[in-house]
Amino acid sequence: MTVAVPNYEIRVRGRLSDAVLHSFGEFDAHVAAAETVLQGPVGDQAALHGLIDRVQALGLELLEVRRLP
Repeated sequence: MTVAVPNYEIRVRGRLSDAVLHSFGEFDAHVAAAETVLQGPVGDQAALHGLIDRVQALGLELLEVRRLP
């Protein structure tokens, strides 16, 4: 039995540079208004916390994190 990896959407304020986007290589990114939306798979809770830590370490303002249906 294969367990599907859930996809998440992460919204951060502003337009991210190519260098910053590169650090989120496993995610698709697009700009919506004055924010960047990242979407991609997050394997488990530890990976989700690591992703949030990465956002914080880069000095980005986290607007929203949600699991996609």
